[in-house]
Amino acid sequence: MNKRARIIYNPTSGREAIRRDLVDILSVYEKAGYETSAFATTASPKSAENEARRAALDGFDLLVAAGGDGTINEVVNGIASLDHRPKLAIIPAGTTNDFARALRIPRNEPFEAASVILKDQSALMDVGRANEEYFINIAAGGSISELTYKVPSKLKSMYGYLAYVVKGAELIPRTKPMHLRVKYDEGVYEGPSSMFFLALTNSVGGFESIVPDAKLNDGKFTVLIVKTTKIPEIMTLITEVLNGGRHVDDPNLIYVKSSHVEVESLNADEQVMVNLDGEYGGDAPMVFDNYQRHIEIVSNFSEKDQKNLL
Repeated sequence: MNKRARIIYNPTSGREAIRRDLVDILSVYEKAGYETSAFATTASPKSAENEARRAALDGFDLLVAAGGDGTINEVVNGIASLDHRPKLAIIPAGTTNDFARALRIPRNEPFEAASVILKDQSALMDVGRANEEYFINIAAGGSISELTYKVPSKLKSMYGYLAYVVKGAELIPRTKPMHLRVKYDEGVYEGPSSMFFLALTNSVGGFESIVPDAKLNDGKFTVLIVKTTKIPEIMTLITEVLNGGRHVDDPNLIYVKSSHVEVESLNADEQVMVNLDGEYGGDAPMVFDNYQRHIEIVSNFSEKDQKNLL
């Protein structure tokens, strides 16, 4: 029986680059031995997620998530709870493409990204679960993390990552404290925080120095809790990130590894919005679990990457 692949693509991502290259992309997967078809997502809620689940239940061997981090997140959510989880490939076409960056997938050329399948290289990757939702790259909460869904879609399409930089500069002065209880494997933090996040990869917001020691399949989140809300101290942390990841030793930051995390507000009237892979994923309280080596994903790692990231 022939292997089958289903390309689930966002026709509006990346200035419609995937749609323009779709015939050539289909030919790549055919060359790799897959009988290949495509599905264009719609504006309906969970369009990519529903199609991914349908294709997985129909026995497809490979799903190709073609779009931004949001499309990848939906495809993962469509298959993560299933017993049969097809292999996953990524064709990035969004703004930051953090997950593709972590996998070393080419991020500006859809055809080149598709051609990675011809290397026949993949790895089992960790997946995070947040209450009933799954995520593949990051979960975060706090004023700064909200910028990913405060940047208008049209602005992201026109200016890409620059739109996030501009919006981030606008939001930093408005940073306000949350009052959190964060439980992790080796302890608990109770107190003020301007931001927390759980990372599964080393690529966060386009930077690889925020989580410099991330492993993609060790069964652990890298947990960061920013304890300060003072703008000068936050700017110091940002400077330390940009200077080789020196922030990990800063006293205003908790930096730990954990496979299980619980986050709740200590203030009943305080809303703690949680960002999952760049989209609003609900409010705390929230329980996070790491599903180790849960999905096989096509990668483009060098020998050095294999050693450092896996």
